[in-house]
Amino acid sequence: MSAAQFIDGAADVLILCDHASNRVPPDVDLGIDPALLAKHIAIDIGAAAVSEALAARLDAPAILATVSRLVIDLNREPDSPGLIPHVSDGHMISGNGSVARAERIARFHAPYHRAIADTVRARGPKLLVSVHSFTPRLEQHDGLHRPWEIGILYNRDARAARIGIELFEAAGAVTGDNEPYSGRILNATMNRHAEANGIPYLGIEIRNDLISDPVGVAHWAQLLAGIVKDARNRLAQTGAPAT
Repeated sequence: MSAAQFIDGAADVLILCDHASNRVPPDVDLGIDPALLAKHIAIDIGAAAVSEALAARLDAPAILATVSRLVIDLNREPDSPGLIPHVSDGHMISGNGSVARAERIARFHAPYHRAIADTVRARGPKLLVSVHSFTPRLEQHDGLHRPWEIGILYNRDARAARIGIELFEAAGAVTGDNEPYSGRILNATMNRHAEANGIPYLGIEIRNDLISDPVGVAHWAQLLAGIVKDARNRLAQTGAPAT
């Protein structure tokens, strides 16, 4: 199976969705109850649908992952301890206890990121948009409710993030500034393909209960499309360097 699904488009924006799929190849045994594949630990619920709808609205190319994050987390560095998870939100992933790490990287992680790198090199996008979703409440740890509707994640380059936060707040969205996660910690794909290439980016996390049905997907895709266009245009006008 291919590690990435490519959607073509003419816009100079590239959309990425690292956790688009809950697919587990037939020859991979995670040792889990199959019901867990419907949970946020296996897939960013709603993120693929939003990415596809956003790509259609913008006529933008998109790359979506085709394997579950429980097989390998494509938004992690190859040397990250969490690359092939042994536990996720309190659930043991027993089948990952003795896997051939290098083989999984070569089979899924490397070709996915190669597809992104090749597309960036060939298309020269002016903005990368990374679409994720987050659960309203973790099962483990503090289990506190997460009030944000959308979070904007960034590491060193905050050019597009600052614009995005301003626009989402102006639209009335409850917006997290590097919440519910910090892009200074979890930002591998954007670090590699955006920051390393000097390309501004929007790292977006949408609360998954808001995009769990077609109505929610359509609403957020429409909102995102306008904000992505506005951010892209503002960046082009200002020519602001990375900060």
